[in-house]
Amino acid sequence: VQLQASGGGLVQAGGSLRLSCVAPGNDVFGIYAIGWYRQAPGKQRELVATLTNTGKAKYEDYVNGRFAISRDDAKATTYLQMDSLKPEDTGVYYCNVGLDVERMGDLDAFVAWGRGTQVTVSS
Repeated sequence: VQLQASGGGLVQAGGSLRLSCVAPGNDVFGIYAIGWYRQAPGKQRELVATLTNTGKAKYEDYVNGRFAISRDDAKATTYLQMDSLKPEDTGVYYCNVGLDVERMGDLDAFVAWGRGTQVTVSS
């Protein structure tokens, strides 16, 4: 599945961004679980949030209620609304899809990653 993230940018601490990730031309997007990930400079890529194909969301502890993951299957698109951003949220954000939400945290299991989007939060 080809995935293209967008919506990143430079924002001050406390600000908000809404990221989008589209799978162009994919007409079976609705069967997949979705994951949003990020990679900070010099660090490994990490999971941010997951969303099942039935709409159940789960977030990593550091999100602490600040982010919201959603999906529009008709548009083959997922969104990550990020509020109360902190400098430590800086990184490149990616999305990916899989058939088993329980494995979305196993980054080595993914064959490919699409284009990410840079988020920079200034203090």
